[in-house]
Amino acid sequence: MTKIALITGASRGLGAALAEALSPDYHIVAVARTTGALEELDDRIQAKGGAATLAPMDIGNRDAMAHLCRGIHDRWGHVDLWCHAAIHAAPLTLASHISQKDWDKSLLVNVNATQTLIAMVEPLLKAAPEGHAVFFEDPRGGQKFFGSYGASKAAQMALVRSWQTETQSTGPKVSVVAPNPMPTATRARFFPGEDRDALTACTDEAARIVEQLGQTTA
Repeated sequence: MTKIALITGASRGLGAALAEALSPDYHIVAVARTTGALEELDDRIQAKGGAATLAPMDIGNRDAMAHLCRGIHDRWGHVDLWCHAAIHAAPLTLASHISQKDWDKSLLVNVNATQTLIAMVEPLLKAAPEGHAVFFEDPRGGQKFFGSYGASKAAQMALVRSWQTETQSTGPKVSVVAPNPMPTATRARFFPGEDRDALTACTDEAARIVEQLGQTTA
């Protein structure tokens, strides 16, 4: 049976690095909005002898996600590993100055889409021998200027941890991983003056996380 890894937020940063790191052992279903970046990812995966299915979609589009999950079900019948790296990083600003547009998009992508995907992907994970969902912690809630991102990320993690507790005896396995700081586009928006050379490369962090996941599922 082909092992399937669904990577949401796969076009760049940690998501792309995870897709590459997992490609020797999984067929990658790579989801992101940017078609060009997905095609570049596909080239790198093929160069390593792997294979990917590209899904240039917006995770905030419920109909698109339903179509994606139905397609995965019809083709493979299961998902072995789901890594949810997609995130919306709203501009930093005072809580009293958050625009309605940024607030709404933060909730749509970081909270609503996560709930939609949990509902749709869970049956696919349960259909696998050892389905595993992985999410990424970033505890910015309460920090100044991070109101939109911090609140929506905290809500996402609260939802994920509820799902994690609910599925302990029934599956799928749900993990929350705290990545080391990486020189991603999101972090550059938050910390523009930071020394990026001091951060952990996305490829190195992906390799560490893949090894950690292997240890937790052994």
